[in-house]
Amino acid sequence: MSTQNTGRSLVEFFRPSILTGPITDPVPVFLIIMAIMLVAPLLFERIKLPGIVGLILAGLVVGPYGLGLLERDSTIVLLGTVGLLFLMFMAGLETSLDDLKYNADKAVIFGLATFAIPMLLGTGSMLLLGYGLLASILVASCFASHTLVALPIAMRLGVMRTQAVTTVLGGTLITNVLALLVLAVVVRAHQGSLTLGFWLFLIPALTIYTFATLWGVPKVGRWFFRRFGHDESAEFTFVVATLFIVSYVAELIEIEPIIGAFLAGIAISQLIPQLSPLMNRIQFIGNTLFIPFFLISVGMLINPAILLGEPRSLLVAGVMTAVAIVAKFLPAWGTGKIIGLPFPSIMLVFGLSVAQAASTLAAITVAFEIDLVDQLTVNGTIAMILVTCIASPWITTRWGHTVKPDTVTPTVETTHIGDRILVPVANPSTEDHLLKLAITLAKKSGGTLLPLHILTDSSGLITAEKRINQQQLLAKAETIAHAAVTSVETIGRVDDSIEKGILRAAQERDANLIVCGWKGYSSYRDNFFGSVIDNIIRQATIPVLVARFTQPIRNTNRVILALTDLDFASSQLQKTIALAETLADELKATLKVLHVTRSSRRQAPKVPPDLQTEAPIEHVRGNFVTRVARMLQPDDLLVLTSGNHPDILSMRMLGTEPEVIARTHPEISIIVLHFPR
Repeated sequence: MSTQNTGRSLVEFFRPSILTGPITDPVPVFLIIMAIMLVAPLLFERIKLPGIVGLILAGLVVGPYGLGLLERDSTIVLLGTVGLLFLMFMAGLETSLDDLKYNADKAVIFGLATFAIPMLLGTGSMLLLGYGLLASILVASCFASHTLVALPIAMRLGVMRTQAVTTVLGGTLITNVLALLVLAVVVRAHQGSLTLGFWLFLIPALTIYTFATLWGVPKVGRWFFRRFGHDESAEFTFVVATLFIVSYVAELIEIEPIIGAFLAGIAISQLIPQLSPLMNRIQFIGNTLFIPFFLISVGMLINPAILLGEPRSLLVAGVMTAVAIVAKFLPAWGTGKIIGLPFPSIMLVFGLSVAQAASTLAAITVAFEIDLVDQLTVNGTIAMILVTCIASPWITTRWGHTVKPDTVTPTVETTHIGDRILVPVANPSTEDHLLKLAITLAKKSGGTLLPLHILTDSSGLITAEKRINQQQLLAKAETIAHAAVTSVETIGRVDDSIEKGILRAAQERDANLIVCGWKGYSSYRDNFFGSVIDNIIRQATIPVLVARFTQPIRNTNRVILALTDLDFASSQLQKTIALAETLADELKATLKVLHVTRSSRRQAPKVPPDLQTEAPIEHVRGNFVTRVARMLQPDDLLVLTSGNHPDILSMRMLGTEPEVIARTHPEISIIVLHFPR
C-alpha cells in the first residue's frame, strides 16, 4: 500500500467511487433511512441481537464516519431530537403515577445511588488520568446520567409496569435532573458566573415547572378532550403539541428538554387509556418513525477510526467505558438487594440504565465547546456510547424475557365478564363512546368486538338509503376497532324489532356481554310497556352493560362503584368489582367503592372472605341515592348494578335508583351492569 493510501480515512477507503460526497437529494436520503428502519431490526433479530443495535450500527455505517452516504445535517439532527423526545415522552406515558407513588421510595434509592456512585467513581478515575477537578466532575456527571435506549424492548416484552422498570423510570428522572444540574453548575463555575442569583432562579423555577406540568397539563387536557374529543386528528395534534411545549419550557428554565418530555408523558398519561386508539397511534408513530430516527442519528455520531489516532485515546476510552459499566451495575445490584428484587430484575435494571447517549452527548458537547475537556475525552465518550448502547439492548432482551410481567401495585387475578362483546351501533353521536368502552373491555380480555346494526322490516321494505347508512355505521365501528388493534366482526342484519335482533345476534355469534347505550330516563310508555333496554335485560341470558356518557370516557378522573346490601351479598360481587377495577386501571382513574347499607348495626359489614380485591371499601349508612349523590364530582364515572334495585310498580328493569341519579346529575356518566338471574 502506498504512503498516500495509509492515511486514508474509513470514509475514503470504503466510499463507492461513483460518490463524490454525501447524498443530499431528499428522496434517496429518505429511502436509505426507511430501508435501514426496515432491514436492520429484522436482520439483527435473526442473529439473536436486539433490533435497536442494528439501527445504531447502521447509522455508523451510512454516516459521515462510515461509508459517508449520509451527512448528519440539520434534518437528521431535527428528526433525531424529535425521536429522543418521543422516547422519553412514551416512557412517561407508560409510567403510572400510582406506580411511581407506590415505588417512590425504591425509585429514590436507585436514583440517588445511580447518581452518587458514578459521580464518585468517575471523578476519581478522571483525576487519576490527569484531568482537572472541574473536568473530572463534569465527565463523572456523564456517567451518572443515562438514556433509556432499550425502553422499546421493555415495552415489547410487556414488563413496563414491573417493579424493576418503574424503579428505573423514577430513578432516571432523579439522576438525569441531578446530572444536568451538575453540568449547569460546573459550566457556571468554569466561566466564573456561579452566583447566588443562579441558585435563586433555578431551584424555584424547577419546582414551579414540575408542579405546573403535573397539575396543569391534565386540567387543560381534560378541557380540550371534553370540548374537541370528537376530532381524532385534533386529539393527536394536541398531545404532540403538549410534548413540545413542555419540552421547550424546560429548555427556557435551563434544564434538559428530555426531562420535560418525560414529565409531559406522565401528565398526559392520566388522560389517555392504555388500550385506546389514541394511545395506539402515539406508540405506532413513535416506535416506527421517530425513535428509529434517533437511534440512527446516535450511530452517525460514532467515529471508530479516530480512536486509533493516539494510544492515550484508547486508554481514556477504555477507562471511561469500564467505569460507566461498573458504576451502573453497582447501583442496580445494591438497590435490588435492598428492595428484594430477584437477579433477573436486577439485570433488567442494569440493562435499562447502562446506556449512555442523549444527556451524555449534550453534556460533553457543551464542555468541549467551552474548552473544559479535550478531543480525547470526546473520543472516549463516543466509544463509551457505542459499547453501552450495544450492551443495553442485549442485556435488556436477555434478562427481560425472564421477568414476569406482573404489575408493580398489588393486584389480584382479574375476572373478565366477557370476551365476545356485542355493541349495537345506531346513533353516530353516541357510537364512539360506547365503542371505546367495549374496545377497552375486549382488549383487556384479549377478546373480539361485535358491532351490530339492525334494520327493522316491521314498517315495510328496507330502503337503499337505510342499507347504505347501516354499512357506513358498521364501517366506522370497524375503523375505530382496527385503530385500537382489536379483533372485530361487524354484524348487519334485518329483524322484527331492535331487541329481538340484539338477542338473536348475541346467541348466533356466541356473545357473552352486551353493551348498550342509555338515555338516562324512561318515558310514560316505557314505564307501562318497557323500553328496548328493559326488554333486552328481561330476556338476556348473558350480562348486559348499559352506559350513558355525558363526555368522552378518557376524561374520567374517578370510578365510583356504589353497592347496596343486596349487591354486597350477591354472588356476582367479584365480577362487579373486577369490572370497576378494569375500568379504573385502563382509564388511569382512581377507584372508590362505596357500600351504602340500611343496617342499624354499628360495626361495618363483613367483607366476603373469598372476595379478591385491593380496593378500599367504604361502608356508610343511609339512603342510597342521597349518599351516592353527595360524593359525586365532575369527571366521575358512576358504576351501579341493576336487579338489586327492583321497581315492582313499573316495567323498568334498571330500577329506580339509577334513573333518579341520572336525572338529578345529568353531567355524570353512568354505567349500569345487569347479571341474568
